[in-house]
Amino acid sequence: MAIPYVQLLVGLALLLGGGELLVRGMTSIARSLGLSPLLIGLVFVSIGTSAPELLTSVAAALKGSPGIAVGNVVGSNIANILLVLGTVAIICPIATHREAFLRDGPMALGAALVLTGICVFGEIERVAGAILVLSLAAYVFWTYWSEQKRPDAAGELREAEANAVTGVPRRIPMGIGLSVAGFAALTLGADTMVGGAITLARAWGMSESAIGLSVIAVGTSLPELAASTIAALRRQADLAFGSVIGSNIFNVFGILGTAALVRPMTVPQDIAAFDLAAMLGATLILVLFAVTGWRLNRWEGGVFLAAYATYLYSLVEPGSRAALGFS
Repeated sequence: MAIPYVQLLVGLALLLGGGELLVRGMTSIARSLGLSPLLIGLVFVSIGTSAPELLTSVAAALKGSPGIAVGNVVGSNIANILLVLGTVAIICPIATHREAFLRDGPMALGAALVLTGICVFGEIERVAGAILVLSLAAYVFWTYWSEQKRPDAAGELREAEANAVTGVPRRIPMGIGLSVAGFAALTLGADTMVGGAITLARAWGMSESAIGLSVIAVGTSLPELAASTIAALRRQADLAFGSVIGSNIFNVFGILGTAALVRPMTVPQDIAAFDLAAMLGATLILVLFAVTGWRLNRWEGGVFLAAYATYLYSLVEPGSRAALGFS
């Protein structure tokens, strides 16, 4: 019985290490090619930091475990808002840049609405996956074009994310080597972690969806939590806020879209009935808190953390959902 726990820990370690190597490798290549910090932050850092979720969802889709694949994305988005931003806001209240949020905030809310709409049909087909991926590409292109035309606070945050990547080699061959090593570690880590999660779900009598929404989602969100906590301690909480918004957009359009392209998935009924509403609700509360005074205060961070504790309780105690009218 100890083997699945070992698989989870080893898989998580490989995901965390592989993601870090991939970010540094891709950033090294991009800087060596003379690409702008804005483009590096928009594309390469975003892909690298979301790589653990991406490879995990793809591995789960290939293993025929849509509960883990979809649950990882939905659970990560919930954790990013309630756990990550809740923790950051308590450490250091977050000033939300008006211009940045007015551009990226509606996109994050739109991503949550689009995902909810797609999942209503019960299936995420390859056509839907292609639409999601193309939507991400259009968003990145539009963001880069608008920043080139008229730089604002949103672009400054993206550039700051790129400049925050340290320990980057200056030669392209080294960058390629780090990227390859990181991708290999991510692939192995995702396969190992998903295998352990499936075994544990069966042993604990929990659904794969619940494991994906909790253990897997929190595990793949740990890099975001660690980086955001460090940013808050350095009084750079606005970086954490921008990173979470960008991550949630990429999770829906990039990760779930890619997973669906690899293998179409049936949306588990429990996720469709409750967890999508929880994700949408968390996003709406984030928007509300962000625009009231353009700041996330400590008490709002406390609300986020309390809400996340309640959400986790609903996963381990299904009867609490039934009491609310969900099965």
